[in-house]
Amino acid sequence: MNPHDLRRVDFTLNDDQRTVSEAFGAFFDSESPTSLVRASEPLGFDAQLWRKAVELGATTMALPGRVGGDDAGILDVALVAEALGRTLAPIPLLEHVAATRLLASTGDPSVAELIEAAASGERILGLALRPLDGRSLVSTAAVADDIVGFDGDAIVVSSADAPRPLMINQASQPAAWVDPGAEEVRQVASDDPDALFSRAQREWKVMTGAALVGMTEGALALGVEFVKTRETMGVLIGTLQGISFQLADVKIGLSGARNYVRRAAWLLDNEPEQEPHFASGAFAYAAKIATEGTTISAHVQGGLGFTVEADASLYFLRAKGWSLAGGPIREDVRAVGAALLAARVARSNQLSTAAV
Repeated sequence: MNPHDLRRVDFTLNDDQRTVSEAFGAFFDSESPTSLVRASEPLGFDAQLWRKAVELGATTMALPGRVGGDDAGILDVALVAEALGRTLAPIPLLEHVAATRLLASTGDPSVAELIEAAASGERILGLALRPLDGRSLVSTAAVADDIVGFDGDAIVVSSADAPRPLMINQASQPAAWVDPGAEEVRQVASDDPDALFSRAQREWKVMTGAALVGMTEGALALGVEFVKTRETMGVLIGTLQGISFQLADVKIGLSGARNYVRRAAWLLDNEPEQEPHFASGAFAYAAKIATEGTTISAHVQGGLGFTVEADASLYFLRAKGWSLAGGPIREDVRAVGAALLAARVARSNQLSTAAV
């Protein structure tokens, strides 16, 4: 038996991971209240919160030790992402981490200074999740100093002389257009840029999937708290099946999405070439649960839940926006389907050959 087989279906955290989860959970609960989230709109960025997250080690934990990092894995970062998503923290941490790890994976000494500046939080990196071979909308480009991407041939870094204009969006992400033809672009040397970029995409999907899990959990908590105190005709609405069953469904979906994302993170850390489609599946499912969960949370709060003053609306508006930063979710669903079909065909061919 593969010694990892049991771990593949074991979602418990070790002591160090629980410490990470608790520490960053307490940090974001304290430092990212909904008042801060609202104050950061429409840009979706709070510079002071960014500096505090950097001081806590959020930008160095997942970097290799050879570049001054702490050698943490994607599962560790996923725990941070859950805490970030639970409070809708307005900082571009996940894209920054994925982009910095991508640069470090190239081994090119020419980007050593940039990696150091990114690790210290001095420069914010964004990640172009689509090939950067033309003008592209990047979810964090309005606040990122440099955009790391793949132009079809090499890993590239695109840097603008001035802040890129914000593209207003319902999720209050710092999105902006990146035009390689109008910015300074430099290539980064690497042995297999296509594979490195694919890995960065999968890491972003797993981290963002974890953030969507946290977002769903935060929205669910708001809905549950509301129905525990609101009455109709002298009856707590939380005791009504039409309300309680919906919230229970969200909780069930949330648990499944968390396990799916953590398994995908574990695979990236331990067996990255096994089931490469798993990241897409976890991401797509987490996005589905977040969209449904935030909608139900708003619904159970009645008309109040959909007012801009309600905290539920903050989660509702971000549920789809965060997940669409990488493109249409249907592409991830199709990728999973194609991978499963290919595996079934290969297995069928093996059986046919053996039979002959």
